[in-house]
Amino acid sequence: MHAFRTILASGVALVAVPAGAETLREAMVKAYQGNPTITAQRAVQRATDETVPIARASGLPSVNLTGGYVENVLSPGGSNLGSNNNSFANPARQATSAAQLSIPLYRGGSVRNSIEAAETRVEAGRATLRGTESDLFTAVVGAYEDVIRDEAIVSLNQQNVKVLEINLQASRDRFQVGDLTRTDVAQSEARLALARGQLQSAEAQLIASRETYVRVIGTPPTSLEQPPALPALPATPNDAVQDALRNNPVLLAQQRLRDATRYDIGVARATRLPQVNAVLGGNYYSYLGSLGAGTGVRVGQSATSGTVGLALNLPIFQGGRPAAQVRQAEALHAQAIENTTSTERAVVAQTRSAYAAWKSAQEVIASSEIAVNANKLSLEGVRAENSVGTRTILDILNAEQELLNSQVTLVTARRNAYVAGFALIAAMGHAEARDLGLEGGSLYDPVANYNRVRGRISDFGDDGRPDPVAASTANTPAQTSVVTRPLDPMLDTPVDRSPALTTGAAAPNRQ
Repeated sequence: MHAFRTILASGVALVAVPAGAETLREAMVKAYQGNPTITAQRAVQRATDETVPIARASGLPSVNLTGGYVENVLSPGGSNLGSNNNSFANPARQATSAAQLSIPLYRGGSVRNSIEAAETRVEAGRATLRGTESDLFTAVVGAYEDVIRDEAIVSLNQQNVKVLEINLQASRDRFQVGDLTRTDVAQSEARLALARGQLQSAEAQLIASRETYVRVIGTPPTSLEQPPALPALPATPNDAVQDALRNNPVLLAQQRLRDATRYDIGVARATRLPQVNAVLGGNYYSYLGSLGAGTGVRVGQSATSGTVGLALNLPIFQGGRPAAQVRQAEALHAQAIENTTSTERAVVAQTRSAYAAWKSAQEVIASSEIAVNANKLSLEGVRAENSVGTRTILDILNAEQELLNSQVTLVTARRNAYVAGFALIAAMGHAEARDLGLEGGSLYDPVANYNRVRGRISDFGDDGRPDPVAASTANTPAQTSVVTRPLDPMLDTPVDRSPALTTGAAAPNRQ
């Protein structure tokens, strides 16, 4: 499969194109760097990374410092502020402070299991990020191919309108000299009106596809180059499924989430086990000279003390909460197991469907190419036969429509084959940035952020207020239906302006 990845990377990254054209790789790089879906998922992953130091914190020492100041405003017996009555028992003022160091010694396994669960969810998040990359690139391929397809369909419809305009003018001219009837002219007019409506629909679809391109990639499409050929895909759907079961990122993410819930059970069980802490403490108090004031007796006005020992918390009865938490964690683990099976089924179905769609589109391409060539010959023959009076104008119109239909089918099948092929690659887990050879800037490495935050124990320090990464597209120009790519020569059908068609010079009644 390494060879598979190498072929795909070289195919996408190294294809030569004319200057000024936009390639599929360039579109992928733009989306990878600035699509809000993937930048948001990266932020989600960074947040998931923080669950590990949060879990570790429960097993680390903690230090607390407290302080206070008390001013007695009412002495015993109702005397006023400042009274020295019973000042030994009730000094006028007092300041206190205390410090405590608590070192967890035993938590019943909750810390260890919490850390394992957090690290496993980090791995699941990385797989989810891989899946987001794969989905994004699949969307880029779809948007890119949609623009290419719809430009071709607009060109075909424009070509068809031009052909039908010539046909209508020829019908009118021949009607004037008596070669055709008013019915022939009406048929030509109706077919031209229909063609103009189809052209409007095709142009609207092209605009919609270009706006989708802007939404996914972030910039308007320029002259798009034909994408490179996909690498050799698996020979059978079973081969594709086996690859997908090993590498599909969505399935891998769900498997890791399943594993994380197993650790959650250990965390829940720890709530009914003893907890032991080593405790070191220090206290300081001062009466600020107010103890025994006015009695003439000199006494100590301040003191310090220190303590060291163990603190044991032994749960005896918690109202059934621990057992409920364990049962809840076990049920969630069971849910995760079933979700993994459901995800596996979805991956299998997705892979087989993509394979079937790709194979079907390949067959449609082959049959459509035959149909296009046959319909071209048929149209030429019908035109020639019409010129000698053996075919009607309606025969020509029908032949032209059949040619247009086969050309649109061919263009659509080419798009479907490429998108389905790439979707198959994505389902097998080989449609991420590293697989596609995207050298347009450094690749995002989720492990780098994890390594940066995992060992942090400071209570102070943040990354600052985040700034937007993905750019707004509100100021991009509204897209138009102007075609920027020439038609494939196989699809180009020159408008017939021969005298035989336009004047009916070869018609029997003109000989």
